[in-house]
Amino acid sequence: MAITCPYCGKVAAALRIGRAATNIGVTEVCYALRLCLIVSPAAEELGCSRALIYKILKQHGLTTADVIKGNATKDTRLLHKGIESD
Repeated sequence: MAITCPYCGKVAAALRIGRAATNIGVTEVCYALRLCLIVSPAAEELGCSRALIYKILKQHGLTTADVIKGNATKDTRLLHKGIESD
């Protein structure tokens, strides 16, 4: 089903109407939060909204306070891109 723009008559998919897909992982969010210490500057650095940061963290059972403090998770693979320290 194609949606047509009421102003110009072109197909909306060709106009790229809507939000762009963001492929931001939890590791990038954690890194940005630890670097900036506040959600708003971290969102600006990642080029996304504050809500997306909260959503990504919630999906992984994390909170902003825990990430900033550094005690976000016992599973360090999320924070170190799969590299575990011995």
